[in-house]
Amino acid sequence: MSGPTRVLARSLTGRAPARPKTSLNIIRHVSAGVRIHEAESQGYCNKQMPLLAKDPRQTVVILGSGWAGYNLFRHLDPQYYRCIVVSPRSYFVFTPLLASTAVGTLETRVVIESVRDKGMGWRKLSDVLDDILKRKDIAMKRKNIKDMESSLPTVELVEAIATDINMKDKMVTVSPRIPDVDANQTFDIKYDKLAVAVGCYSQTFNIKGVKEHAFFLKDVVDARRIRKRILERFEAANLFLMSQERKRELLHFCIVGGGPTGVEFAAELHDLINDDMQHYYPKLMPYVQITIFDVAKSILGTFDRSLSEYAEKHFRRHNIAIRTGVRVQEVTGHSLRIKNENSEDETVNYGLLVWSTGLAPNPFVAGCDVVVKDKRNNIVTDNYLNVYAKHSNSDAVLNKDVFALGDCAQIEDGYLPATAQVASQKAKYLSKELNREAKSKGDGECQPFVFNNRGIMAYIGGWRAIVQGNGGEVKGRTAWLLWRGAYFSMSVSIKNKILIPIYWFTNWLFGRDISRF
Repeated sequence: MSGPTRVLARSLTGRAPARPKTSLNIIRHVSAGVRIHEAESQGYCNKQMPLLAKDPRQTVVILGSGWAGYNLFRHLDPQYYRCIVVSPRSYFVFTPLLASTAVGTLETRVVIESVRDKGMGWRKLSDVLDDILKRKDIAMKRKNIKDMESSLPTVELVEAIATDINMKDKMVTVSPRIPDVDANQTFDIKYDKLAVAVGCYSQTFNIKGVKEHAFFLKDVVDARRIRKRILERFEAANLFLMSQERKRELLHFCIVGGGPTGVEFAAELHDLINDDMQHYYPKLMPYVQITIFDVAKSILGTFDRSLSEYAEKHFRRHNIAIRTGVRVQEVTGHSLRIKNENSEDETVNYGLLVWSTGLAPNPFVAGCDVVVKDKRNNIVTDNYLNVYAKHSNSDAVLNKDVFALGDCAQIEDGYLPATAQVASQKAKYLSKELNREAKSKGDGECQPFVFNNRGIMAYIGGWRAIVQGNGGEVKGRTAWLLWRGAYFSMSVSIKNKILIPIYWFTNWLFGRDISRF
């Protein structure tokens, strides 16, 4: 082709521009640090994410934006590390409050934090205060700092999922997850440090019909769908066309799984019905039923028996049915086929089914053959969160530049529960050690990770909760105050710290919004 090669910008949709085929210049990074151009003649260019010019920092690629991934990049020092977050979603979800979101106690926006919005809330507030107080000199200094930070961004987001890891060349292959972008087109991201924190999926035990008909509670999208379905069921049951039997089916809300997530959703749903729906649909209240199904002998198995019994008694007083020792055989669009307490087949009709029965391996981890995994398909790490890399002709070797944390990883010979508390502590530990390593330039001794159990808690409805910790057991309204106080303090941004108590107060004063949209 005569003339210089033209550089074409790829469209936001990911499709090639409607012009004659022309070579595309992409930038590749080589080990010597030289940036060279390589031409390809397709609508996409493979295939490596370019590094920033004149950026002396190490590149940390973080797979996942959950409790582990989000807390890791928040606490890494941007002076030493450039963070690239690879995640199919652009936000972090504060999962303990998802059940509240699903019934309208809170709005979805207050339980998410943008991955890109690292510290922007505080900065904007500071700018407003500077403007009000006429502190122009301070404002100018802060502007200079922000200009310097903008030239070297602290966090970059790639909306994609990882498909492969090349530990030899320190490359991660990712596939985009953006509408109108071909997911089959992959590209590589080079790293200095890699943190695998992709989390887990909901466990379905391969029961027929679960994925097609049940609702899960892992994301704000799930909470929004559940909220809409609840309101739809009340509206449908309110039609004069419906028979009494059909009304009972529509207003039977089933939860499979008696862990904290299932129990808290049942409690929040009861509050919604008792506090609000009974005022709008008083004639439908005799048909409403909430049922919790669990294969174990009791709900809340991670709590002491005294606390789980307290929760069961509280539920039964509020007409929430608990059916333990039940196995689900099949799920259809309107019914559950179960093996009941007496090992007899039974069919249970429902209007809404929420599935919360534990965790299943992330497909990326399940298919990853370059790291050592345990029997549960969790990535095995040492006490410093380093992974064991597999080699074809030798035993597994510890990789000092690749880490695994969160629900997808377990420390060898030290099983810990897959909870937000564990994931958050691992992330803060790893960021602290990486910051120390960068500041000391590798000197000093690294300390192993030690989990500090701060207790567990669950909301059981009616302004009551249960709390189990090192200080003993607390239940009732005192525990409810501890539950709300803990989750309020754990919320990240200043915006959400303001909005969460505002929604709590306004919904208590005026009731929840039951508009369906």
